Amino acid sequence: MTIQERRSVSQAPPPVETKPIDLFQKCWSFTRADEIKAMGYYPYFRVIEENEGPVVRIEGHKVIMAGSNNYHGLTADPRVKEAAKRAVEKYGTGCSGSRYLTGTLDLHNLLEERIAAFLGKGSCLLFSTGYQTAQGVIATLVQKGEYVVSDRDNHACIVAGNLQAKGAFAEFVRYKHNDTADLERVVSRLRLEVPKLIVSDGVFSTSGTIVDLPGIVAVAKKYNARILIDDAHATGVIGKGGRGTASHFNLDAEVDMTMGTFSKTFSSLGGFVVADAPVINYVKHHSPALIFSASPTPAAVAAALASLEIMEQEPQRITQLIANADKMRKGFKAMGFSVLESQTAIVPVIIGEDLKTFVFWRELYDAGVFVNAFISPGVPPGMAMLRTSYMATHEDHHLNKILEVFGTIGKKLGIIS
Repeated sequence: MTIQERRSVSQAPPPVETKPIDLFQKCWSFTRADEIKAMGYYPYFRVIEENEGPVVRIEGHKVIMAGSNNYHGLTADPRVKEAAKRAVEKYGTGCSGSRYLTGTLDLHNLLEERIAAFLGKGSCLLFSTGYQTAQGVIATLVQKGEYVVSDRDNHACIVAGNLQAKGAFAEFVRYKHNDTADLERVVSRLRLEVPKLIVSDGVFSTSGTIVDLPGIVAVAKKYNARILIDDAHATGVIGKGGRGTASHFNLDAEVDMTMGTFSKTFSSLGGFVVADAPVINYVKHHSPALIFSASPTPAAVAAALASLEIMEQEPQRITQLIANADKMRKGFKAMGFSVLESQTAIVPVIIGEDLKTFVFWRELYDAGVFVNAFISPGVPPGMAMLRTSYMATHEDHHLNKILEVFGTIGKKLGIIS
């Protein structure tokens, strides 16, 4: 060793001792939920013991359900329950395999045919959950060097699908919420010749607002992009006969792919995507989320089929659903609440502070009304809200009671005067 090397070694700082960090340390440090529980305001994971649609039993007493996505109120419909029972009797409780191997029933094919025909697309593919659908479609289609372009407020399932695509070396970019000018700014900077998929919620689940689909279509045509719309909260709510966002804007032919879920209007569980037949055929043979997951259960598929039939036969349910939501928007605003504007079944009431939102939630619950509390980081700071959502089966006495209770508590907490 040279003199210079010995000098360099002697001047080097001693090694810093580091303590190992336990993987579970983050779990021990997470106390926020327990703190809210100790205060008696925890609104999550409440156990429903009995479900009659607009009224449910929780912790031994009945409450008006104003937080469900059961938009047509069909989860308790005798026709839907009977269809599920018949499917169990014929096919058993599960399929014991993936769609790719031993898990495809004639029921799956029938529901796919019916959904494709209902939405006017060439083909449909079922997934076991709505969340899984986004992962199964986005990461399968958008590959290395290609782009996913996503609204910043898209649902978590889309975010997960985007991140999976990014993990496969696709490029992932976002634009400001429902801002097509910013969408064009973002997309115009991408290479024109490279494939792009613009992904957005049709109806945003937190606010209930509808996407600016005409703006997205214009950008997609200009910059070589395809469009995927998530109609989880739009199917059965907006559009002709409940056909969703593209139908709402008369842009059915301009939207390349629509995905959705059976856990809301269709009163079941599972997801779907519709597109041209070659696109669906590609996803069917390349999507790990489909190939390596057990297929939707017979009862779930039969319930979704029955719900689709009822929706087609009883379009008045959509009319009643929107009338109920409109009544509540007008009622909340008349009392002085800050309400996000929309034309859908979701009516968010802005409270502001996280803790006050929890307190308001608890008072509503004790008075016999159940809603959803949304706090930061799920919403921006200062925008904590009570998200209410409605069913076609809510009756005036349910809605009037909700307004009455909101008014009483709002005045008590100083949110309205």
